[in-house]
Amino acid sequence: MDKTVLIEKENGIALITLNRPDRRNALNQDLLTNLYNCIDDVAADINIKAAIITGAGTAFCSGLDLKAIATDNLMDPRGDGKDLVDVLAACKKPIIGAVNGPAMTGGFELALNCDFLIASEQASFADTHVKMGIHPGWGMSQLLQEAVGRRMAKQMSLTCQFISAQEALRAGLVNEVVPADRLLARAKELAGFIAQLNPDMLQTMRDLIEYRDRSTLEEALAHERRGFMMFLEKAWKK
Repeated sequence: MDKTVLIEKENGIALITLNRPDRRNALNQDLLTNLYNCIDDVAADINIKAAIITGAGTAFCSGLDLKAIATDNLMDPRGDGKDLVDVLAACKKPIIGAVNGPAMTGGFELALNCDFLIASEQASFADTHVKMGIHPGWGMSQLLQEAVGRRMAKQMSLTCQFISAQEALRAGLVNEVVPADRLLARAKELAGFIAQLNPDMLQTMRDLIEYRDRSTLEEALAHERRGFMMFLEKAWKK
């Protein structure tokens, strides 16, 4: 039986591939368990500076495997009390989503939890929670509106319609759209830039950007200023 998630490491970059192409990389307990283990591996490996998540075959991820909902533990697949959001949040290294095809519902949520997204021209996005009668649980209701604005998020989530890669680019959901045969090369190029940087300041900058999620602009600016003063104090003592 083929492993449901593959990981390759090279030049400080981990490439994580969802590997159920026959099911359009639908999420079952085995895939989630392997995905979480791969992300934990990235988090623990001092030689890995950035990671890429993509899908095998023609889809990025079609969301929850409907055949597994009644049989698999999809919220706590490893039995350790950690779900998708917990595992990705615990990884302090940048994760790039390389969206190679349709990203739907739970698969769309997986993409939204990445630091940023690069899309193939063949990528598309749809939130079909309402259509399928599935309650969101990995951030769709909050992360989508953060990415594209509340009105666009309402249109996507309340109509359940697909948007193309180019529409996703215009909405601010993805950073770039590239030809399909250039997707992984471009994602690896960006990850390579990250891998060359100062790891401590890289983490600091990532934390500063994300601090804004839980504070006002005024508080976030003050937090950055405090860090700058601490930086200068350390420099003066050298």
